[in-house]
Amino acid sequence: MPASPERYIEVQNSEEFARLRQTLRTFIFPTTIAFILWYALYVLLSAYARDFMAIKLAGNINVALLLGLLQFVSTFLIAWYYSRFAARRVDPLADDIYHQVEGGRSTADSTGEGGVR
Repeated sequence: MPASPERYIEVQNSEEFARLRQTLRTFIFPTTIAFILWYALYVLLSAYARDFMAIKLAGNINVALLLGLLQFVSTFLIAWYYSRFAARRVDPLADDIYHQVEGGRSTADSTGEGGVR
């Protein structure tokens, strides 16, 4: 049976939940700001530094193409790094909070995977 609304409010006001939110913020805010600045740099260079972006590096590959492809690379790197960060720092905190809300039941019990022996 799900926990009561009061229990969720209690958990939301708990120190553990505040720690979880702070842990997420320490990753999400700086990473988001860095990526937005990186993307804005690419857009600004494309708009105002056309000569620089047109510099050929090898064959038909120029600075603009390289920086554009690096946008994709940085997106995948951020997603990969967040996955590792979440597994190490966020998921354990979230699991603890989940078990508190569910009254100490294990994840297997609540998903129906823990059968009767």
